[in-house]
Amino acid sequence: MNVLFLIIIGAAAGFIATRAMKVETDVITTIVIGIAGALIGGLVLRFILMLTGLAAGFVGAILGALLLIWLYQTYIRKP
Repeated sequence: MNVLFLIIIGAAAGFIATRAMKVETDVITTIVIGIAGALIGGLVLRFILMLTGLAAGFVGAILGALLLIWLYQTYIRKP
């Protein structure tokens, strides 16, 4: 089931990635790029999370805090 989910998400990701990178490909190539990227990304992310454990949560907390600081400075605080 996880592989099927990665394939479906990968097809959409391939479409978005080829448009973001301004790459002109046919439909099949776009889907294959997305599926391969999703499989590679999913495996790499799982491996990193397995190795890092709590450190990944810490990095996520830092990124979340940075986002909140940016939102505060951009939209709430008036210079």
